[in-house]
Amino acid sequence: MGFKYQALLNIFLVLFVSAKADLFQNASYVNDGELTSGCNLFSGQWVYDPSSNPIYDSSSCPFLDSFDCLKLGRPDKQYLKYSWKPASCNLPRFDGADFLRRWKGKKIMFVGDSISLDQWISLACMLHAANPNAKTTYVRQNPISYVMFEDYGVTIFLYTSHYLVDIVQEPRGRVLKLDLITQQGNAWKGMDMLIFNTWHWWTFTGKVQEWDFVQDGSTITKDMDRLVAFYKGLTTWARWVDQNVDPSKTKVFFKGFLQITMCKGQEWGSKSSCQGEQQPINGSRYPMGRPKAAKVVDKVLSTLRKPVYLLDVTTLSQLRKDAHPSIYTPDHSGVDCTHWCLPGLPETWNQLLYAALI
Repeated sequence: MGFKYQALLNIFLVLFVSAKADLFQNASYVNDGELTSGCNLFSGQWVYDPSSNPIYDSSSCPFLDSFDCLKLGRPDKQYLKYSWKPASCNLPRFDGADFLRRWKGKKIMFVGDSISLDQWISLACMLHAANPNAKTTYVRQNPISYVMFEDYGVTIFLYTSHYLVDIVQEPRGRVLKLDLITQQGNAWKGMDMLIFNTWHWWTFTGKVQEWDFVQDGSTITKDMDRLVAFYKGLTTWARWVDQNVDPSKTKVFFKGFLQITMCKGQEWGSKSSCQGEQQPINGSRYPMGRPKAAKVVDKVLSTLRKPVYLLDVTTLSQLRKDAHPSIYTPDHSGVDCTHWCLPGLPETWNQLLYAALI
């Protein structure tokens, strides 16, 4: 009896470990930038569930100071009723209390632009909803903001960096240094988890562009092909990771959402922008395919010696043409098809982040 019981237990353990391995075979900890066989959490479709509700109530989150579409007048709530369903496995349910326990005493940092801001606020609100009476400290500054859950010693930082590489003020003007990460890199050290994101600002021109010159090695020019510049800058970031990250102490993620052309409704067969959209794109493929910048990310990640997990949320985010703020912005001065309503899509990003950690 004891032998049979032990044999059955061993079989169960083997099957459990095997299933767990299959679930996360898509992790880019293998450093190839591509998803291998097994379950791919990032391939699936959005499913409508009229009974579902957001993980948190926007009116109850003390950190929600941006992208609150309901507060800013969005009348429909259908965009809150969609759940991401991978094609061949189940996405683990987010457990905020478990997240806080697992990361007790740890420091987590999001590094990037306002898309990282979206995800940072979302995670802070998700964790607050799990323990609404927890004592917290909330600081909003530039470039570093943070929320500390004091009962757990968990601190979630946001480091605002639009390019990840440096912009240096010189006599000639502001120079984007494609091969340089200095002071900001010091702020990233000592974290237990790093979640990076960039691309949005690499495409900007004119008055909103934050630099006057771009430097590649010893060559300084007024401009260059933006995809080439992105590749060179991201290669510098990859070198920083290889030189400064100890994988036994720090987990590194790169969030792969890169599409910023959602104002172009023709991409999904519409003559309008994201304004007024109330449903995702059907199916699992975006009509325009994978952005060129995402392929740059794949290429750079394939060169890394240190493990980096690609949160490959590009396609699943592209499908959510309904989840943008559109006209529901603080000044109602335009149509925002770049950011995401909170609550909304960013909770799925954090659910996928959680799935990679458990």
